[in-house]
Amino acid sequence: MSGETDLIKLYSARILELAADIPHHGRLDAPQASVKRRAPLCGSTVTVDILCDEGRISDYAAEVKACALGQASASVVGANIIGCDVEEVTAARDALKEMLKSDGPTPPTPFDGLEVLRPARDYKNRHASILLTLEAAVEAMEEVQAQTSCA
Repeated sequence: MSGETDLIKLYSARILELAADIPHHGRLDAPQASVKRRAPLCGSTVTVDILCDEGRISDYAAEVKACALGQASASVVGANIIGCDVEEVTAARDALKEMLKSDGPTPPTPFDGLEVLRPARDYKNRHASILLTLEAAVEAMEEVQAQTSCA
């Protein structure tokens, strides 16, 4: 019963609220880069489309097919990623990974809302889904940099 109670706590009202309202959900008509990532363990997928201007994300969209935790992560990212550069997005991805794997610090602003996912650290099978959006965004930004010197 304790495991079931812990799982219910994991899916808090705030996580479900975020999952139900993902900003910039969908696809861009003409992205500079588009990256699809899949979490093999659970099958969650995220496709991130971006446009960059002067090294910063100027437009963003994500098609998210994931569990509530992956959707909540995508929601926080979608609400905060426009205007960020590759270093900020990479720092958020790395901090989120540390937060989940070793109870590290909360990701830096503007991605500090990812703190809501800290209870998922005990559910290693969910980590890949939670990380998908930031991993795809970093990869997309690196593609744009390689093509156009977005940095």
